[in-house]
Amino acid sequence: MTFFAWALVALPAAAGLAGLMLRRREHAAWLGVGAPAAALVCAVAAGFANPVTAFALADFGSVRVFAALDLSPTAVAVAVASAAVSMLVQLYSVAYLRDDPRYVPFTAQVNLFCAAMLLVVAADDLVFLLIGWEVMGACSYLLIAHYANLPEAPGSAAKAFLVTRFGDVGFVLGVMVLGVSAGTFRVSEIGEVSSGVATASMLLILFGCVGKSAQFPLQVWLPPAMAGPTPVSALIHAATMVAAGAYVLARLLPVWPPELLIVVAIVAAVGMVGAGLCAFAATDVKGVLAWSTISQVGFMFAAVAVSAADTALFHLLAHAAFKALLFLTAGVVIHMAATDGSFRTTRLRPGSSPLAFWSMTIGLAAMVGLPPLGGFYSKEAVLGAASEAATAAGVVVFWAGVVGSIITAAYSARLWLLLFWRGGAEARHATPRPEAIGLWTLSIGTVGVGVLYFAGPLRLPALHLDLMALMLIASAGGLYLVGDSWWRDRARDPSRLLGRTRGLFAEGVYGDAVATSTARSAARVATGAARLLDEQLVDRTVVEGSARATVAAARWTEAGHRGGLVGYLRISVAGTLLVAVVAIGVSLWA
Repeated sequence: MTFFAWALVALPAAAGLAGLMLRRREHAAWLGVGAPAAALVCAVAAGFANPVTAFALADFGSVRVFAALDLSPTAVAVAVASAAVSMLVQLYSVAYLRDDPRYVPFTAQVNLFCAAMLLVVAADDLVFLLIGWEVMGACSYLLIAHYANLPEAPGSAAKAFLVTRFGDVGFVLGVMVLGVSAGTFRVSEIGEVSSGVATASMLLILFGCVGKSAQFPLQVWLPPAMAGPTPVSALIHAATMVAAGAYVLARLLPVWPPELLIVVAIVAAVGMVGAGLCAFAATDVKGVLAWSTISQVGFMFAAVAVSAADTALFHLLAHAAFKALLFLTAGVVIHMAATDGSFRTTRLRPGSSPLAFWSMTIGLAAMVGLPPLGGFYSKEAVLGAASEAATAAGVVVFWAGVVGSIITAAYSARLWLLLFWRGGAEARHATPRPEAIGLWTLSIGTVGVGVLYFAGPLRLPALHLDLMALMLIASAGGLYLVGDSWWRDRARDPSRLLGRTRGLFAEGVYGDAVATSTARSAARVATGAARLLDEQLVDRTVVEGSARATVAAARWTEAGHRGGLVGYLRISVAGTLLVAVVAIGVSLWA
């Protein structure tokens, strides 16, 4: 079974590298869909034996680095989700990018991205994991910048790359501190470390995970990343890059000092509530979905904050299904309406495309948390773990989760109403077969996550009837607020409920503007400091100083050659005496 473990990562990686050399679209399509499909088969096969395999990469004496894979049941479940979503994204892209001249490199980059995420999922060595972590960041830059003719695409890609790299500085430092102090980088072998080391290393790693998962305060890169193709958005948001941070935090949960989890709880609370309000005020389809991702990943961080790793990963799997479904359906809707996704121009009727209508409805219902869909059970599990945790983090997470559930219902209902119930063309639009297969499969998967909750490895602790009732009441409250506003204001945008703060949240609380201003100010300060250093130290001291010293030495040498014969004799005698004195002194000292 170790073959399947290595093939899980190697097959999409090899396909990605080979795809960069292809020229024909047909070959790229087969390789693009086939590689993640093969990885999916390997993940399922490895699930029967859960292999652990490793060999040494480097030996630093007290610490060794291993190429190690550990496909535990949890890792297998996440690997299956990542490979399945990647396969469906590749299949969807065959039709979605059918006229795109850069489709061939796109498929190669998606396969590399998939391989990097699978390495993060399966790696049992933190340094080995870092390879996938960094490759994933590089691929995200290329994929977000795919539409090079869009003015905002290159800037959005650069922003995503720089913000996540900023977080990765902390992640790398945290990994080094933890591995050196523990005497090993193997996740399965890290034992107890001193409280100071645990605090420092996990805060640094948290900073990197916050960047990768677009949580507060490094969330500014994700909404602009919507400049990339819709399949890329589905891939990044559903089961790869954005989920990677929460996954790594859950795996390292045994190392976390309990008193430090309040920091994770605060990050989660800001994400669940703050990003939810931004989603409610967003002005386009993909904007709502982008902010909703930040909010839903906040629920994963919330589960980590109350030491419920299995619950965090359960919500990760549920989110992977419904968020991929929502983004791929959004791509179909935007193409049908022939707009950029703005609510001002996107107006359809349910009959325009029954498949798109029901796919969007199922995805939004799962995100709201309506039974019997997986989102209902995963959110109930998060609130249940929070209510049972006798900690400050539990209190913060619980109430933020309740408020976040109300807001989720509100922005989901608003999106559904604005898309399908404001009038528009009733003419039917045929969905291309590759896109339709993706929507059907993900719709079944979204429903299936709830079924698997009762039937197998996704089974969590018993349901809490009181929390189930609370979840339903919270969801009903959000739905009622939006429905009542819609009815009263004659189908006007329900985001008017935010009043004067609507513009604030529509702009993401100006987080992007603040980050941009801060970065520019820091760049100006750094540029001024570099200029000062160059002018004062390098130019005046090194360059000009060495020139002055050379000129002075030349003048002294010249002066020594102007003394005539008598002067030369004096210098010779003085030099001879000096050498003699030094020689005698050295001999006496010895």
